[in-house]
Amino acid sequence: MLSLLTRLNSMVIAKNVRHICTTNYNFLQVTSVLMAEPLKKKKKLDPMIIKQREERKKKKLEKQIRRLERNARQLKPVDELEVPLELLDEKKMRARIINPITEEEKDRRILLEKKWARYKLETRVSDFKFIDSLHEMQEFALEELRKESEELYQEAIKPDLSLVPFSFTGPVATPPIDNYDSPDGEYIDVTKKWE
Repeated sequence: MLSLLTRLNSMVIAKNVRHICTTNYNFLQVTSVLMAEPLKKKKKLDPMIIKQREERKKKKLEKQIRRLERNARQLKPVDELEVPLELLDEKKMRARIINPITEEEKDRRILLEKKWARYKLETRVSDFKFIDSLHEMQEFALEELRKESEELYQEAIKPDLSLVPFSFTGPVATPPIDNYDSPDGEYIDVTKKWE
């Protein structure tokens, strides 16, 4: 039934097409009328009306510029930087009384800081010396081993992967969950406008 309808439709369309040529080779065809209409003429506006519109646009832009210049000095308030009123009310109650430090206490603190810095420097230097001595002993032992046997030396310089055991089990990529409904949610713009 459907094939019959498509054949009838193609036959009707073929009859509506007008051909110029009567031979079998139809290279030229005339297109059907598209029911176009002529373009509408532009209405001629009064030059005074056009000038008034331009003036209004100009005044509007100037007003916006003036408003921006006036508000340029005002900074936008940041909620995180504002101190809550409760804390401002409790300022005197929260204030700590700090006794002034005496000269002897200042000298004692300065000496303590210098002693601490000297101690940390000594421990760091001793650590470096210890690491250097270990490295030298290791190099000496490897050279002696190389003199004894090249094969043992090659085995000794190979990295030992069993020192830091690491095992990993699991999929490389997480498989997809069937019929998963992704939580897109709704976006609500809460940006404050400052005008």
